[in-house]
Amino acid sequence: MGDLVLNNKEEVEDFVAGCTFYGTGGGGDPKLGLQMLLDDLSKLGEISILDSSAIRDDAWVCTPFLMGSIAPKTEETMRKLTSLGLTKRITMADRTLVLSVLELQNYANVEVEAIVPTELGGGATPLAIDVAAALGKKAVNGDWSGRAVPEFKQATTFFANLPTHPTVYVDEWGNVSIVKTTVNYDTAELLGKMISVAGFGLVGAAGLLMRAKQMKEVLIANTLSECLLVGRTIRDATTNGKDPAQMVAETMSGWVLFKGKVSKKEWQDREGYMYGINTVKGEAEFEGHMLKIFYKNENQIAWLDDKPYVTSPDLIAVIGRDSGIPITNTDIKQGDAVSVLGLRGRDAFRSPKGLEILCPKYFGYDISYVPIERVMENRR
Repeated sequence: MGDLVLNNKEEVEDFVAGCTFYGTGGGGDPKLGLQMLLDDLSKLGEISILDSSAIRDDAWVCTPFLMGSIAPKTEETMRKLTSLGLTKRITMADRTLVLSVLELQNYANVEVEAIVPTELGGGATPLAIDVAAALGKKAVNGDWSGRAVPEFKQATTFFANLPTHPTVYVDEWGNVSIVKTTVNYDTAELLGKMISVAGFGLVGAAGLLMRAKQMKEVLIANTLSECLLVGRTIRDATTNGKDPAQMVAETMSGWVLFKGKVSKKEWQDREGYMYGINTVKGEAEFEGHMLKIFYKNENQIAWLDDKPYVTSPDLIAVIGRDSGIPITNTDIKQGDAVSVLGLRGRDAFRSPKGLEILCPKYFGYDISYVPIERVMENRR
């Protein structure tokens, strides 16, 4: 059984840290995710997350998620908001998700029994669990991607051709949109991004309404337990004076890809995504080398000394070199001392169909995907 129970503040902190690690630079705001789960812990005494087998096959399940760019709002954006009269938020991200699930239930005339996180991330996963707690529903130990991803179709539901619609979007200004039908995942992504652009940031959404039997067939199970394990490993390492990057790599069968200081951060907010490149100047055993990481919300491609290194679908995660705290692309800044880790991507995304939607060529780079384990063998 993959049941998971968070009993205290330390476990919640570790869980959110692990979610942020698997967010690979994206996955939402961990500060918000942590606050929501701590509030839930205070109210409920514990936070229960159930193995998918505990959900009856004919129950309805759905997925709340945030859609839009993680880029910080610029002065120009703030002026635009003021000119449109969007100066008072009706609700914050966590409540937009709750409202989106309620609106979805009302539109589809069903009662949702369980909530499935769309992905792993410091904001995305805790907020989905918070929705379940707020509405008295069950939270499922698993997700559709096994990491954070920038696009809706980068999910196992896409492989199974499960419909995204109907989908409800609620922004922080109080606008509610219902997309009744979409012909495919690409148009679902485009419509969602258009709504998020109109909402000037992240909008809350709910979709992927299905029976639990379908959910069990495509779910990447027990990924939330992995998040807790990563967080615990980071805490144990820092408490005992050990290298958190090395400890996580050993525990999760991964690799320490690089260590150094962030020498440059480049980013832009475009088409509802945060694009950019972070440059890390090597230190210690990596002195004299340079690592560059391209991200579209999440880290997708790393170059070592301008040569392709590790890429999606394998995971590239950045953590504080001493603290071990995972760092998002929103929060990372020049001068940060970091360690960069790599993990194997999920098997589903290493398949031919998976590589069609999550690899360097999908993001416009003429780079062939090489599995991380082969890259590391060649590094020796």
